[in-house]
Order: sequence, then structure tokens, then C-alpha cells
Amino acid sequence: MEFFESYGLILILLAAGVGFVMAWGIGANDVANAMGTSVGSKALTIKQAIIIAMIFEFAGAYLAGGEVTSTIRKGIIDSAYFIDIPEYLVLGMISSLLAAGIWLAIASWLGWPVSTTHSIIGAIIGFTATGVSMDAVSWDKVGGIVGSWVVTPAISGIIAYLSFYERPQVDLSDPISV
Repeated sequence: MEFFESYGLILILLAAGVGFVMAWGIGANDVANAMGTSVGSKALTIKQAIIIAMIFEFAGAYLAGGEVTSTIRKGIIDSAYFIDIPEYLVLGMISSLLAAGIWLAIASWLGWPVSTTHSIIGAIIGFTATGVSMDAVSWDKVGGIVGSWVVTPAISGIIAYLSFYERPQVDLSDPISV
């Protein structure tokens, strides 16, 4: 606890600054991916796209952000490994934010459409596995998360296919087609 009493304000300011870097990276990557096709096809003006992005990015973070944060905070790593060294958890999470934020900035600059979720989860797994122990990573939870990255696009593809699949029309007046 002495660590937090001595460095609490510095850690809060550091986390806020690094959080800003991550938020900028998310905005640069995710919003650009979503807006690029709409603005590029001239379906929306840049101003319209920015307003829509502001509304829905905020709504998504407000309405669903807690669940994602909870999974990342509690599901990926076993916090029992950090009971004796809580400063490792704080510094590791700040480092993960910084690493993911820098990666997103680089990927956005290069025009690569990378996943912010993959980036932060990979950073957290990396700091935990290398900084604490491979056993501190909840690999079963990570497997479920990675599984959802495979299953979700597959299910979306199936639903899209079924939504647009044209069934052959049967002409009831034609006895051959019945």
C-alpha cells in the first residue's frame, strides 16, 4: 500500500494520459474503418459521418463498455497472482494500454485495419505471461474469447447468406414445376 500512497496521483495521471493514447488509437482505427466506406462511397458527408460516429461510439461505450471492461479486467488474468504485488497489476495494465495504443496508432498510420480488442487482450496476456507467470493467464477464458472471434464472423456470414439467398419461385399454375 505504501507504493500507492506515494505514487497514487502520478499513477492516476499516467493512466489518464495512456488512456488518452489508447482512446485516440481506437478512434483512429475503429472510426476510420466504419466511416471509410460511407464517406468514400459518398453515402455520407464527412460531417455526417463524424456526428454519427460520435453518437454511436459514445452509446456503445456507455451501454456495452462495462461488460467488455469486466471481461478484460476479470476474465483474462487470475488476480490472485497479484495479491502480493498489486503494483505489478497497475503498472502492467498501464503498460498494456500504452502498448496497444501505440500499436493502434502505428497500424492506423500505415492504413492497416487491426482489431482494438485483439490488441489490448494480446497486450494484457503478454504482460501477465512474461511479467508474472504463464499460469496467471486464464487460458480457458482466453480460449472462449478467441473462439468468439471465429464463431461470430461465421454466424454473421450464415445469417447474411440466409437473408439474401433467393429461393426458387414455384409456379403453382405449371404442373411440371409443382
